[in-house]
Amino acid sequence: MTVTGAARLKTLIRAQERQQGARLLTAAVTAALVSAAAVLLLGVSGWFITASALAGLAGPIVAHSFNFMVPSALIRFFAIVRTGSRYAERVTGHDAALKALAALRPQLFEAIARGPATRALGLAGGEASSRMVQDVDAIQNRFVRLSAPWAAAAGLIAGLGLALLTGWTTALAIAAASALGVLSAALVGRWLAEPAGHAIQAASGALKTDFAAFAAAAPELQAYGVKPWAVDRLAERGAELERATERLASAGGWIMLTQSVAMALAVVGVMATAGAASPPLIALAILAAVVTVESAGALLTAFRHNGAVEAAVERLGELLEAPPAASTAGGAPILGLPSAELTLAPPQRLAITGPSGAGKTTLIERWMHLRAPLPGEATLGGADAAEVSSDAARALFAYAPQQAVLLAGSVRENLKLALPGADDEALWAALEDADLAERVRAAPAGLNAPLGENGARLSGGERRRLGLARAYLRPAPWLVLDEPTEGLDAVTEARVLERLAARLARTGQGLILVSHRPAPLALCDQRLTVTGLSPSGAVQMALRKAPTTV
Repeated sequence: MTVTGAARLKTLIRAQERQQGARLLTAAVTAALVSAAAVLLLGVSGWFITASALAGLAGPIVAHSFNFMVPSALIRFFAIVRTGSRYAERVTGHDAALKALAALRPQLFEAIARGPATRALGLAGGEASSRMVQDVDAIQNRFVRLSAPWAAAAGLIAGLGLALLTGWTTALAIAAASALGVLSAALVGRWLAEPAGHAIQAASGALKTDFAAFAAAAPELQAYGVKPWAVDRLAERGAELERATERLASAGGWIMLTQSVAMALAVVGVMATAGAASPPLIALAILAAVVTVESAGALLTAFRHNGAVEAAVERLGELLEAPPAASTAGGAPILGLPSAELTLAPPQRLAITGPSGAGKTTLIERWMHLRAPLPGEATLGGADAAEVSSDAARALFAYAPQQAVLLAGSVRENLKLALPGADDEALWAALEDADLAERVRAAPAGLNAPLGENGARLSGGERRRLGLARAYLRPAPWLVLDEPTEGLDAVTEARVLERLAARLARTGQGLILVSHRPAPLALCDQRLTVTGLSPSGAVQMALRKAPTTV
């Protein structure tokens, strides 16, 4: 049976609920104490005020004989219990939620990173941010609201207990009004709040995606005079989010209306059934009815947020969909191309050439499972590349793409993405081989020099060489370089290629190189020419086995 991503996420959530069980139980118990104390406090206060007034009207003798101490002590006790329990409930409930989220986020990121690369790479930056931040934050409501049923139940029990002092019919009227209020709120939440919550999560992701894309393309938007179009597009996305938020607010208003109606019905029910009771008991029952219905407030808030929580679970679940079962073959660094009748193993070197757009990058990305590989197009370790697991395929390659993505961190942090345990000596060696060490040493902070957003403090050629140095650090049998010297001047290109050749000779790595430039091609002993994509999407290629010459 296939396990869906949403089911996997729910399993992670339940595991965190068990791990935070002690805190969640404390939050539930203290929430119940808050509701019970609030009902008893208001009920006893109503009885005390009414009874005191009647005692005063009855004359000095009755007033002096009236016991003020016991009800005063009870009121103070219930007030202290309510205040202390509220504090404990908020602290333990939110502490459990935050600790659960702190554990969930790394698990989610790891699951995404270990999943198919096509899924992660196909997710826009703004949408990825929305899911990993906003959707995970929405799940926080699940943990915080776990105590809501306990609070509602405790408030109902306390309210019914007070109402029984005036008769069982009064208690029944309060119970019926409370049940009607909860049922009505649940229906409103189902019909109005849940769709609005879904819409908010989706609209927020779309807005963040467009904003991130337009922010990155701000110079081009300005240069081509389409900035007004971008502003209008963002305004449209913002309007969609605003409309969804308004629908959720409207649903919240309807939920509050159902609670108000339930309160009114409870009060009417008390007045209709408690006529034979004393005025103090009637006041007690009326106030108890009001606060009993109100004690379900946290539960009604959960109904309002259920849509956002469910949408978050669905959206995050999409990122956790299990890929089809794949073979673990591919551990051997042997690359086969059946259509070209070619089999390669390190330290062999293969150049891939062809016109722009023919599919050169597509081909190597399929080998590395950065795109879905096509059956029969290539083999890894003797198995069809499409049947090899993504982990096994990725372990074979160290990749420097045409446009290396850099984090807004330091040089050290960007390099360590390839090898987290690398020491400074290894980092400097990789920078030397990429002809970038002198530039980094000249920076005041050296390896700790900040790069800015996507390497904004580096030139285009320096960003490319930093990506090259990062690939050098990854211990893989094959080094895959996509246009490694594009944009470099001839002198710098010659130094980079000379050091690359020395590194390959030293490490014994195989080389797969995509380039249009003659100098890099001279490093390779075989050339594969890509001529285009077939109607089925397969890359068409032809092999030239003679050594490449400059």
